[in-house]
Amino acid sequence: MSSLTLTSDVSHETEDRAERNSKVTKNRVQLDLPPRSMERLNALKLKTEAASYAEVFKNALRLYEALIEETEQGRTFLIRDENGAIAPFRMFV
Repeated sequence: MSSLTLTSDVSHETEDRAERNSKVTKNRVQLDLPPRSMERLNALKLKTEAASYAEVFKNALRLYEALIEETEQGRTFLIRDENGAIAPFRMFV
């Protein structure tokens, strides 16, 4: 099992850089990941050219939150295959 510790910056993006650096609040999260999950995390980091595992997780959380919000509003996600056929994407089954 691999262990991974993430540190997150929860400051507001609208503040200027100098002000933000003086007000940064960090939260440490430690995860124990099985080898397969660590492989998936590494693959995502490479595919997305993320600078860190924390960046991968932050992006994943933003996407997950957006998907949940859209789903809660009754929206459906559709996927199109290589032949042009469109089908619902079942992500929360």
